[in-house]
Amino acid sequence: MDFALTAEQQMIVETVRGFVESELYPLEDQVERQGFVPPEMGWDIAAKVKQLGFFACNMPEEVGGGGLDHQTFTLVERELGRASMALTVFFGRPSGILMGCNDDQRERYLLPATRGDKFDALAMTEPGAGSDLRGMSCTARPDGDDWVINGTKHFISHANIADFVIVFVATGEEETPKGVKKLITCFLVDRGTPGFTIRDGYSSVSHRGYKNCILDFDDCRLPSAQILGELHKGFELANAWLYGTRLTVAASCVGRARRVFDLAVPYAAERHQFGKPIGANQGVSFKLADMITEIDAADYLTLAAAWRLDQGLPANREIASAKLYASEMLSRVTDEAIQIHGGMGLMDDLPLARFWRDARVERIWDGTSEIQRHIISRDLLRPFGA
Repeated sequence: MDFALTAEQQMIVETVRGFVESELYPLEDQVERQGFVPPEMGWDIAAKVKQLGFFACNMPEEVGGGGLDHQTFTLVERELGRASMALTVFFGRPSGILMGCNDDQRERYLLPATRGDKFDALAMTEPGAGSDLRGMSCTARPDGDDWVINGTKHFISHANIADFVIVFVATGEEETPKGVKKLITCFLVDRGTPGFTIRDGYSSVSHRGYKNCILDFDDCRLPSAQILGELHKGFELANAWLYGTRLTVAASCVGRARRVFDLAVPYAAERHQFGKPIGANQGVSFKLADMITEIDAADYLTLAAAWRLDQGLPANREIASAKLYASEMLSRVTDEAIQIHGGMGLMDDLPLARFWRDARVERIWDGTSEIQRHIISRDLLRPFGA
């Protein structure tokens, strides 16, 4: 396992860092004040990313993407994590699950998403079913060659800018040794389809400007051609293509924590109290030591999990460990950075309060900390039959 960056990886890191700092940082205050990204601002970001050659850098080259390996893409996500998520969503990373498209869907969804002609959103969570996918109540019933969907999805990230949604619904039930389980199927649903409504979601303290949406399906009729993958095989499709998604959360947490740390160190060196820099006091210097140790540990956990994916090795536990540790690390680091800055840390003059608010959701979405601990402990105990 070698974490030394190649010349190409170093160039990618520097390019993305430069883009984030020059193109996105200057827009953050406006997004914070307004609570949304003006459409022309978002499309301008997407256009610049295309010019840079980084749009869909996560997708394979054979479909027009950048073809980055997991470790290099993790480095990209780490750099993007430094900036407002409301802005970085326009950097354009289509969902990998679109690689499950058939030939017809490839032309209508996969290739337009890779070119940046269309944006996608992924819909799983429901008001009554969060991490429990099998507990979903949104259903599709067959009607001739069509399927009719009814139900509601919520917490659907950036569906406000999506041209189509990849939605998981229950299409039946099966008997298993552990009881009855719902069969899940994945559908592609275009914005504007009769019976399908996208509306504003909840007001959140985290990631102001990055919208969550509520999706309503009211007798929404879809032809069977809109099924992504195989009927009743949505769970398997999600496991195959969304396996490493949690790693992007870990990587963005590391990037944001490094930006926070970059604010805390000079402040500790320049702020004087009682005739000396506050960093000269162990109460502050030891905080800095703990912060950088935790950031580096989260970084290495994240890169190690990405390396396992690139080697084709099982990585479920390692990804869970990275997501768990990095997201909880970010909360601790932002809290300590505010403590070092004192009262100024909570003022809008600095971005620290924003990072502190944004950090909270990272321990919840893409699987809560409790779900990650469940994955890790299950992996440890299964060989013993427990």
